[in-house]
Amino acid sequence: MTGRLRLPVAWSAPGFPRLAGAWVATNLGDSALYLMIAVWVKELTGSDVAAGFVFVALGVPAILAPFIGMMADRMPRRRLLVINNATLVPVLLTLLLVSGPGQLWLVYAVVVIYSAAGYVTASAQSGIIRAMLRDDQLASGNGMLSTIDNALRLVSPLIGTALYVWLGAPAVIVLTAACFAVAAVVVAGLPVGAAKPEREPGRGYFRELAAGFEQLFAPQSLRVVTIAVAIGFGATGLLNIVVFPALDAMQADPAAIGVLVPIQGAGAVIGGLLSATLVTRWGEGRTAALGLLLVAAGSVPFAFGSVIAGGIGMFVLGLGIPPTVVAFATLRQRLTPDALQGRTGAAGNVVINLPQTLASVLGAGLLAVVDFRVLIWVSVVAVVLGAATALLARRTAPVLPAVA
Repeated sequence: MTGRLRLPVAWSAPGFPRLAGAWVATNLGDSALYLMIAVWVKELTGSDVAAGFVFVALGVPAILAPFIGMMADRMPRRRLLVINNATLVPVLLTLLLVSGPGQLWLVYAVVVIYSAAGYVTASAQSGIIRAMLRDDQLASGNGMLSTIDNALRLVSPLIGTALYVWLGAPAVIVLTAACFAVAAVVVAGLPVGAAKPEREPGRGYFRELAAGFEQLFAPQSLRVVTIAVAIGFGATGLLNIVVFPALDAMQADPAAIGVLVPIQGAGAVIGGLLSATLVTRWGEGRTAALGLLLVAAGSVPFAFGSVIAGGIGMFVLGLGIPPTVVAFATLRQRLTPDALQGRTGAAGNVVINLPQTLASVLGAGLLAVVDFRVLIWVSVVAVVLGAATALLARRTAPVLPAVA
C-alpha cells in the first residue's frame, strides 16, 4: 500500500526500538525535573543567586567529561548504562530529605551527580548506537532520538510544573526517579554493548584521556565540522544573555519566555524529523551548514523589538539546531573507531557546551557596556562564519541512501 506510514530506517535495527524506549523514559524524567529544581530552590531560599547556582552545578561535570568518556570505553556499555540509570534512582530520592535552606548543599550535590550521569549516558550511548546501526541507519537513528528529546521538552516541563504546583516537589522527584528505574530495566535488554570495547595499545594515560579530542580533529571532514559547531554554537552563548533585554525591548513580560521556548521546541521537533533526510541527501557538512544558517536567521528578529518576530525567530532557530547536532553526531560516530566512541562522544559534548558557556560569561560582562543588539549581531556573524566553515568539509564515505 503506497499510503502506508513508513517507520524510520533505524527502527528495523535489532534493539533500536528498545533504545528509543529507554530514551523516552530518560528524557521524560530529565525534562520534568530540570526547571523544577531551580524554581524549588528559589522558593526554599528566596534567593535568585541560590537558584542560579543550580545551573552552575549542572555545568560543573563538563570538566569530568574526558574521564567519563574513558570509563565508557573501558566498561561494557550496556552494563554502564544500567548502573548509571539505576544509581540515579536512590540519588534523586535523597532530595525527599530536603525540607529547607539548611539542606541546600544536598540539592547541589544531587544536581552535580545528576548532570554527570547525563555525560555517562551520552558517552555510552554513542558507542551502542554505532554498534547497533549501519552507516545508512545512523542519521535516521540520531534524528529520531533528537526528535524524541525535543518533543518531550515541549511536554515534560508542563507535566513537571503541574505536578509541582499540585503535589509539590516530592511528586516530581518520585516521577523522575521512576523514569530512570524504567530506563535501567529497558536498557538491560539491549542486544549490543555487552562486551568491553577493544583497547588500543601503546598510549600513555594522558594521551588516552585526550584521545577523544584528538579523534575529533584527525579526519578532515570531522575536524572542519567540529570547528564549525564550536564556532556556531559557541556564539549562541551570547543569545542566552540578551534574552531578557530583548524581551524588555519588545515590551513583553519576562514570563513570555514560557511561550517562546515551546515555539522553539516545535521548530526543533520538525528539524529533528527532517535531519535524517538532509544528512542522507546532502552529507553531514552541508547539513550542519544549513542548520547553522537557520540558527543565524532565527537570531536576527530579536534585534527588532517585536514579539511576533521573536516568535518566528525562535521557531526558525529551533528548526536549525537538530540538523546541526545530528550531522555532527552522525559524522563523529561514523568516523570514530569503537574503542574511542565514548571519549569522542564526551569530547563532542565539551566542544558544544564549553564555548557556549564561555561566550555567555563574556556576554554578561559586555552587556554592561554595549547595547544588547550589538551582541545579537556579533552572534549572527559568528554563526554564519561557522556555517561557512562547515561547507569546507569533504564528504567522505557518503551515507548510503536509505533502503525501503
